[in-house]
Amino acid sequence: MGIFNLRLIAIGAALVAAQGAAAQEVSTNRVDAKTDWSVFEGSSPRECWSVSAPKEVVNTRDGRVVAVKRGDILFMVFFRPGAGGNAQVAFTGGYPFAKGSTVNVAVGSNQYELFTDGEWAWPATAADDAKLVTAMKRGAQAVLTARSGRGTVTKDTFSLLGFTAAIEEAEKRCKS
Repeated sequence: MGIFNLRLIAIGAALVAAQGAAAQEVSTNRVDAKTDWSVFEGSSPRECWSVSAPKEVVNTRDGRVVAVKRGDILFMVFFRPGAGGNAQVAFTGGYPFAKGSTVNVAVGSNQYELFTDGEWAWPATAADDAKLVTAMKRGAQAVLTARSGRGTVTKDTFSLLGFTAAIEEAEKRCKS
């Protein structure tokens, strides 16, 4: 099984556990909040993650701002004991991404790329995860730009206030 499939399985497991993350205030497995990021802990499978919703959402089609219906928009970093203890980044834009497209992540002047599958996107490698997490720890905001299967371009802006404290808390809770 390739790294792509292993990452997809790991992300899928975390996302199943995180389905209540959009309603962060009512989730029973939220264990902490750090400014704009919440920390969650799941037990079956054992995993911990930090998650945030965007502060600003702009949807455009043919260069014009449009109103579109989207599901939950979440940016998350999760840890799983036994998976090397490395942070894994995932993003859902609340819609199916255009087939074969990527998501651009801008943190300050740095640009990163996430690969997509259905409604989810993530870095290609563990090294790419680490680079993005490092940039997010140093940054003030992350802007994720993507394209839906219907051709809508979305630009979601996430605050990074509390990000470092949130992922450190998630990592501490899931040390193997």
